[in-house]
Amino acid sequence: MLPWSAELAGRLEEHIVSSELLRDNPLKDPHERPLLVYVPPGYDDEPGRRYPTVYVITGFTGHVGIWRNRVPYRQPFPETADAVFASGEAPPAIVVFVDAWTAHGGSQYVDSPGTGRYHSYICDEIVPWVDGHYRTLDAPEHRAISGKSSGGYGAMITPMLRPDLFGALATHAGDALFEYCYLPEFPKCVRHLRAYGGDIWRWWEDFNGRASFTKPEDMDLLNVLGMAVCYSARPDGKPELPFDTVTGVLREDVWERWLAWDPVRMVPEYAEAMRSQRAIWIDGGTRDEWFLDVGAQAFRQALLDAGVNENAIHFELFDAAHGGIDYRYPLALGWLCRNIAP
Repeated sequence: MLPWSAELAGRLEEHIVSSELLRDNPLKDPHERPLLVYVPPGYDDEPGRRYPTVYVITGFTGHVGIWRNRVPYRQPFPETADAVFASGEAPPAIVVFVDAWTAHGGSQYVDSPGTGRYHSYICDEIVPWVDGHYRTLDAPEHRAISGKSSGGYGAMITPMLRPDLFGALATHAGDALFEYCYLPEFPKCVRHLRAYGGDIWRWWEDFNGRASFTKPEDMDLLNVLGMAVCYSARPDGKPELPFDTVTGVLREDVWERWLAWDPVRMVPEYAEAMRSQRAIWIDGGTRDEWFLDVGAQAFRQALLDAGVNENAIHFELFDAAHGGIDYRYPLALGWLCRNIAP
């Protein structure tokens, strides 16, 4: 395995997609976005053949360029995905790497007055664009979505909201059971904000005026601000934090708006959509710093309580923390492809 490159049996194609839904978004982020599309080996040999698709979305602070990152002794996901198809481990599929980055770190793949219409961008622009440019099987039973962390969160909620588009998902350590993954971070942020007079925008100005992540509070405050701008932005786009930044007292009305987006709590409302899914992969590390293994267990149980067929669910906990679990992605990819193949 060379540390700098690898030959693909398939092909990774680069595109720029102009989004009308993201044009003039609240954060003035680009409305033209990169899109990577992987086509499997043999795609050009059978011009009449159509393929299932798997959409891949990134975690918080991620953008489509991270899929090219190489870490020591591991291959990037496009290469490990290619190996899944080249080996015949799974039926061939088109894999779509979507960019939904924002200036505050991410979109959580929701429509928000604070960030823009990223859920609609994926569902109403990217999916039709891919179907129009590639030989896809244009039906939910042949379309899946996959991601890790915030990407895993997006993979959980997108099929709930749009079962007419997505019929399978894989969530790796996806954000769930918010009282465990988010709430414990709030008192840390209160402590951090003492240095900024309780004003998160003073921190934001400081953060943007220096090298990022050079202060210990940066990731904690970026995360809570990034979530607030997605889950609890006012109609004018200004995010409201779910706690008082000086006393730490929970602002119950704002916190309830966050909880309304918790996948565990969303399942009962969207039970029919989840029962329609052909395949649901759920996993997480047993040492996850945000207790997303616990969230994974709760999500699985919520699905079972909603009447989802247990045979449609692959659930697995494994020895790991939150990071370094990219080796799980091709495992889920192969399993998804076997379940969404025609």
